[in-house]
Amino acid sequence: MTFQFNEKNQLTVQKILAKYPRDRKKSAVMPLLDLAQRQNENWISKDVIACIAEILEMPEIKVYEVASFYTMYNLKPVGKYLLQFCKTTPCMLRGIDKIIEDCEKKFGIEMDATTLDQFFTLKEVECLGACVNAPVVQINDDLVEDLTSENFLQILDDLKAGKQFKVGSQTGRQCSEAEK
Repeated sequence: MTFQFNEKNQLTVQKILAKYPRDRKKSAVMPLLDLAQRQNENWISKDVIACIAEILEMPEIKVYEVASFYTMYNLKPVGKYLLQFCKTTPCMLRGIDKIIEDCEKKFGIEMDATTLDQFFTLKEVECLGACVNAPVVQINDDLVEDLTSENFLQILDDLKAGKQFKVGSQTGRQCSEAEK
């Protein structure tokens, strides 16, 4: 086993475990997976699963079952920017399919693939919980909302150029106020 939590995260592991009764420490599997994924370049390797299984004294297959069930855990390496496209009805009605099509064309890849430079990974997900500001894409941990192909492609160009992007509504809407 080569993965180990770094010194800082070992302290965090202890804080997480302290939230659960000793005989229920298996309940910490999800926060430990999240912590490990953040340390391990945003993905869950077999070594990560083995490490967590050892800490929680549970079979590796049980850790894998949790990691493979939830889309928030990546079971293969992803790019620097994980682009998660919401494909539920509100986003589809508001144009997410065109945004995906333009994005795939721009990068020359399809969904569930990573660009050759390891910069962007495209992933289709279920509801991101911002339906009122559809269409929505999650970039790593941040949501970008009220998207069009034009403003989303600009965000991608900005990321490639090392610039920050505006989190939230791209049209300036506050929360879920009506569009002007």
